[in-house]
Amino acid sequence: MTKTVHYQDTIPGGAHWSMVVKKGLTLRLTDDEGGANVGMLFYNPNNLLERYNAPDTLKCQHTFKLTKGNCLYSDMGRIFCSIIEDSAGWHDTVCGNTNKKLTLKKWGEKNYQDYRNDWQLNGNDAFLVEVAKYGLGKEDLAANLNLFSHVYVDKQGNLQYQDSSKAGSFIELRFEMDTLVVFHTCPHPLNPAEDYPKKPVSYQLLSSAPVTEDDYCKNLCGENQRGFQNTALYNLGR
Repeated sequence: MTKTVHYQDTIPGGAHWSMVVKKGLTLRLTDDEGGANVGMLFYNPNNLLERYNAPDTLKCQHTFKLTKGNCLYSDMGRIFCSIIEDSAGWHDTVCGNTNKKLTLKKWGEKNYQDYRNDWQLNGNDAFLVEVAKYGLGKEDLAANLNLFSHVYVDKQGNLQYQDSSKAGSFIELRFEMDTLVVFHTCPHPLNPAEDYPKKPVSYQLLSSAPVTEDDYCKNLCGENQRGFQNTALYNLGR
């Protein structure tokens, strides 16, 4: 079935954006050049105290990575969105964000005053700029996703970055409830690139197909079935 494209745009590397994505829409993100990173957080726009919960997302689905079939949970046991398609195959859930100190150490300083749009923004500050638009601050930042970034654990127990996302890699997030999506395209904190990588990411807002009883994400595990029930009950009260 061809999905209707309601809106599309491209976010340059080292930038940030936010939007409210309504239930029934799918957000498709594409790594245009390869090697992109998308730091992402979710909030309930009708109750900003409800937000993405990384520990619950991982433990209830018994996973370290995110890929097709996984659902992204709030701290109320509800599902913000489900990963219905994924050509990258692995998305980081544990490494967090770059900050000003780390960015300065890895890539030097390029401030906005001197370099304008060629400056080097860090992920933490990018999130803070976006959440401030909704009356939120640093105490409201949670552990974030890093889409398109592959991080694994080596035999010595160290986290290792693998630049595995290729040009054209994509992920589709189907939203099960209205969600404030906050994201940036700043580098992954473990990215070993010598120069600050600015990798653009395109996105599309699409119509979602109805969720059926045999839905792959819904039936990935028993916890997801309960998560869908919790979300359906919440949506009934909206």
